[in-house]
Amino acid sequence: MKVRTLCQDWFPIDYPYSWYEDITSNPRFYSLAAVYNGIIIGLIVAEIKSYFKLNREDRGILSQAFNKQTELGYILSLGVSKEQRRNGIASLLLDNLIAHLTTVDHVDCKALFLHVLTTNSAAIHFYEHRNFRLHSFLPYYYSIKGKCKDGFTYVLYINGGHPPWGL
Repeated sequence: MKVRTLCQDWFPIDYPYSWYEDITSNPRFYSLAAVYNGIIIGLIVAEIKSYFKLNREDRGILSQAFNKQTELGYILSLGVSKEQRRNGIASLLLDNLIAHLTTVDHVDCKALFLHVLTTNSAAIHFYEHRNFRLHSFLPYYYSIKGKCKDGFTYVLYINGGHPPWGL
């Protein structure tokens, strides 16, 4: 599967084969590929889920004023082939996801969030430049090649969403 090969090249995390089947066939996932001359050069995958389905470490993202059915978008992967980076492809993919989540169909989606390695300064800069806010530090969040690595949670509030501590 071409998508699996690309993800293995772009990301240090190994996903099970079933994950690749899910992201391309399950409607709870938003997947969009950037294709140039018939070749996938970029990919974004996000999951749209209810607040009550969040992992414990992510439950502080939204104010408790929102009900447990409130939707959030979770960016699982955003990658671009090395040769095509810094050409605006990641921005185009992210902008399409945000446009999708801010339509009438997803008015109940109040935030878009992601996890990123603390050492991935390029990704951190990318998201901060696009108005994502640092929400939390996640010690030992990742296991990469048998080693624990720290992560951050970044959040972009949309459709009137806001953090628990207010603005």
